[in-house]
Amino acid sequence: MPLLDHLRELRGRIIKSAFFIFIFAILGWNYYTEIIETLAAPVCDLKNSTDSQNCGALYISGVLGPLNLQLKVSFLSGVILSAPFWLYQIWAFIAPALTRKEKRNSILFIVAATPFFAAGAFLAYSILPIAIRVLFGFTPETLGNLVRFDDYLDFVLRLILIFGIAFELPVFLVSLNLVGVLSGKSILKPWRFAIFGITFFVAAFSPTADPLSMAALAVPLILLYFAAGGIGLLVDKRRASRLAKISDSSPSSIDESSPIEKPEAI
Repeated sequence: MPLLDHLRELRGRIIKSAFFIFIFAILGWNYYTEIIETLAAPVCDLKNSTDSQNCGALYISGVLGPLNLQLKVSFLSGVILSAPFWLYQIWAFIAPALTRKEKRNSILFIVAATPFFAAGAFLAYSILPIAIRVLFGFTPETLGNLVRFDDYLDFVLRLILIFGIAFELPVFLVSLNLVGVLSGKSILKPWRFAIFGITFFVAAFSPTADPLSMAALAVPLILLYFAAGGIGLLVDKRRASRLAKISDSSPSSIDESSPIEKPEAI
């Protein structure tokens, strides 16, 4: 298509993605109280807190603070919950330029990316209470620790996003193997550097500095890395056997040429 048609197609995909984000943002607006209670649960129980001693760590400041927080929570809820829909819009925009095999692999990538991201987000929320308890333990007994809920929300979302994105590592490796860019041996050969890279990534980008949280992310990533390499080896084995069958079925040799006999002279 011409450039203007591509831009119109991109505009349509963006509008559709924004529509789904808006719909789920309305859902986040309606369940705002439940979302806040769930996010604040590692710090305090908002349902049973009756005074500042039970839940005095989190606070909202400013006249527009409550409204801005509700808008932010609603928008982020819309982006996270509508992820399968805007991921499909991205795929639908680039799909016409892909081959049939690449389209099939891209669909598998989108289908697998969502549950892996959800698994990483669930693991992050599971270790969140432990991380909060460890980090709050560094507060001196003579001092109080007041945390703005906006800062706390950024901390929680960073933890969830880092865990979710990190869990996409095996999906990327397997997808590259299916396309033929990486082989299983190429994935597993630098396993020492891979373990070091995973550990460095966790230590550098994890918002928590406690060893328990970093180990909770590093150990599953290392296991998923080796699992992706094992799947790559199986795919390579099947690909090699399929190519061997094709080569066996094709003619292996050409009949030797025989000289043409000259006609006898009359």
